[in-house]
Amino acid sequence: MTRARQAARDARELWRLCRVNGSVDESRVRLVVSRVLASGNSRAPGLLRHFLRLLKLDVAAHSASVASAAPLDPAQRAAVESGLAERYGPGIATTFEIDPTLIAGMRVRVGSDVYDGSVKAGLAALESRF
Repeated sequence: MTRARQAARDARELWRLCRVNGSVDESRVRLVVSRVLASGNSRAPGLLRHFLRLLKLDVAAHSASVASAAPLDPAQRAAVESGLAERYGPGIATTFEIDPTLIAGMRVRVGSDVYDGSVKAGLAALESRF
C-alpha cells in the first residue's frame, strides 16, 4: 500500500475517534493533532493534510450560507433555519448575507449543495435555453 493511501486511511480512523454523538469534539481534535506532531513520525505531514481535509469538509457540511437580495425578517430567517435543520440535522450554523445582484429570491449553500432560487439564476437558465 502506498504511503498516501495509508495516511488517508489513518486520517479517517483518527477522524472517527474525534467524533462524539455525530459531531466533532474540538478537544479530541486538538489532542490528535498535538500527539501526531509530537510523535515525530515522517508520515505526520501527510496524515495531518488528510485529517485537515476531513475537518474542512465537516465544517462546510455543518454551516450554511444564505444570500438574499433583500434583508429577511426574523420570521423568514427562522423558517429558513428550521428548514435547514430539518434537512441537514440540528447544529447547523447559518449565516445570512445580502447580495443585491440576485435581484430577488435567495441562494443557500450548505457544504457542496447549492440551492439557487434567485431571479438572477432563473434569468441565466432562461438565457442558456435560447
